[in-house]
Parts: sequence; C-alpha cells; structure tokens
Amino acid sequence: MEKQIKQTRISLELGDITKCRVDAIVNAANPSLMGGAGVDGAIHKAGGPAILKECKRIVAHIGRLTPGHAVITNGGRLPARHVIHTVGPVWHGGVQREELILSSAYRESLVLADKMALKTIAFPSISTGAYGYPLDQAAEIAMRTVKEYIAGDSFLEQIIFILFSQEILEAYQKKL
Repeated sequence: MEKQIKQTRISLELGDITKCRVDAIVNAANPSLMGGAGVDGAIHKAGGPAILKECKRIVAHIGRLTPGHAVITNGGRLPARHVIHTVGPVWHGGVQREELILSSAYRESLVLADKMALKTIAFPSISTGAYGYPLDQAAEIAMRTVKEYIAGDSFLEQIIFILFSQEILEAYQKKL
C-alpha cells in the first residue's frame, strides 16, 4: 500500500527492517542507546559493533537520549547506510504526554534525515512493543506526523514503514 504526498512516497511493508536497503532505518531505541529487546536488539545484532561504538560515543557526549529526540549513527553491517535512533514513550494511559512524545520521535527522525539530505528512510512501529503503546493510536500518530511533515519542505523521496506482523501492518493500512 502506498500514498504520494508532494514528492514523497509513503509505503507500508511487512518485513524485517534490518534487511531494508535505504539511506537510514529508524531504531525504536531505549534511552541508553546500548541495544535491548525487539527492533532495538535486532538492529544492534545485525549491524554489529560499529553501531554500539558510535552509540557509546554519543551517550558519553549527551547522556541518555530523552524520549522524543533522535540521533544518528552509521549503519555498521546493515544494508542501510545510517541508523536514526529515537526513543518513544512508555504508555502510561495517555496521561504523561505520550502522544506529544511519540509524534516528536517521528518528527525528529524526519528532521535529522533531512539535515543529512537523505532520500529514503524506513520506520518500525515505535513504542508499540515493550513500551505498550496502543497500536491503533500509535499508527494514527505516526501517519499524521509523517503526512504533516512531508506536506512542508522535505528532501525525502520515500518513507517506508517496515512492520513486523500482519496485525501491525493492518493497523497502519487503516491510518494511511
């Protein structure tokens, strides 16, 4: 499923983000940037020690990554040249600014991609795994944020959501 907005194509795919050949993949990271479970662990494992080395350098410089913010590293052994690490919110029932933080995680990743003049980026479903964000709400926020961002000025030509399961893919299809 695809949608074109200005010069940018948004597409949805079922698959493994670590195999995606794009300029950057987005990592649903934890604040320590040291790898973890889910997408984060898979990216660190597939990308190898070069990613962790850069993450350690970043943490030594800025400390833990605040939810809603993003940083970029090389892609190590991944087919993607770069990894944009962003921290989404842990779900607390929607009472701790989770929607604003999740929207910021997507937007800050897109801003960073544009600053680097990247053309293609792939996202997972941020915060819907271990962080417990309700899938339908998260998909709505992701699609709204991406559409609003690319309605402005952006270098991005393609934004792909690489989704881990049929359930997640269907939730995003409804919102696209």
